[in-house]
Amino acid sequence: MASSTAVALVGFILWTLFLLIVMEVMRTWLVLVKKFPANEFKTDNSNLGPFLQRLARAHANCLEGLPVFGGLFIIALITDQTSITDPLCYLFLAARIAQSLAHLASLSVMAVNVRFMFFSAQLAIGVYWAVKLMLVLIQ
Repeated sequence: MASSTAVALVGFILWTLFLLIVMEVMRTWLVLVKKFPANEFKTDNSNLGPFLQRLARAHANCLEGLPVFGGLFIIALITDQTSITDPLCYLFLAARIAQSLAHLASLSVMAVNVRFMFFSAQLAIGVYWAVKLMLVLIQ
């Protein structure tokens, strides 16, 4: 049976892919109904509506976090230290998804504060993991 760390890492990747698929389905629809030319999409969706702009940013947030947080998952897996990451990995994943959902919902002050709270939780977990992994690895 796979460790919780491996499951959470795949979950993070799946969430990132899900956001990308939603964005591409919406872009494809805009092209098919001839509301937007296929060759005019900007990578950040800045020339599209507010939701698609937030969707692009939520996806980019996942891509930005994946090397750092995914790297910690991978280090734990390859060094057989998942006892460090397993206890908080699902909380981390839930905070990642909640951050994205808050981003998709709104840019209101409340939504931004909620998004920051969920990002802060991920950051705290990541720092905790990094320190614990470093302490084990340098022994």
